[in-house]
Amino acid sequence: MKCSWRLDRSAARGGTTAGEIDLRAFKDRLYELFAGVGKALANPHRLEILDLLAQGERSVDALARETGMAIANASQHLQVLRGARLVKTRRQGPYVHYSLAGENVFRLWQSLRDVGSERLPEVEHVVDTFLADRDAMERIGAEELLARLATSVVVLLDVRPESEYRAGHIRGARSVPLDRLAQALRSLPRDVEVIAYCRGPYCVWSDEAVELLRARGFHARRLATGFPDWRAAGLPVETGQDPHPTTSFEEER
Repeated sequence: MKCSWRLDRSAARGGTTAGEIDLRAFKDRLYELFAGVGKALANPHRLEILDLLAQGERSVDALARETGMAIANASQHLQVLRGARLVKTRRQGPYVHYSLAGENVFRLWQSLRDVGSERLPEVEHVVDTFLADRDAMERIGAEELLARLATSVVVLLDVRPESEYRAGHIRGARSVPLDRLAQALRSLPRDVEVIAYCRGPYCVWSDEAVELLRARGFHARRLATGFPDWRAAGLPVETGQDPHPTTSFEEER
């Protein structure tokens, strides 16, 4: 039996007349629009762009540089994402900066990532192949870290680039980009645990930080997720520069 829906006359707009409309056509159009979002996501480069924009806004040049793409290719991918209303722009002089259109866009990428991790055994195989030593590293979950931060018995290091720290970081974290960690070791207290975090569950910077810290005799763990996941969970965050970028950790205690 053909399904139809009676359109209320008061809701008719733009020359539409009251009467029956084909419910099949309505559903087809609706799911076509939703599929457009799925098509925008169906590209590994665009997923990486979303993951990067979850850390903070970026220019086309910066995205091209970080993803290893030509600027023209990065721009094309951004236009697809913009067409699906997944990213937005901000113009500053001659430069255009891109950011996620909303927190729900990160949650969309987060859900896709987590479903893939759970349902595709190939994901675990890739992680085991490229991050062979990860299982030997202790992890800490978000709730445990939140409790530890409340007691001030942990040093939390954000090992992402400083620009990403300024755009947003876990409250109480110190900015120590991975390439500066070796210099900062002499000021880290050795009688408390050190936690490192970076962009997300597959970001290797926190792995490298923990490996270095443990090699130098520190008790260190990595946060199981990353800053965007922490923020999406509604946990405490801050923005702005590290207020004590050159202060010894020992002096602060």
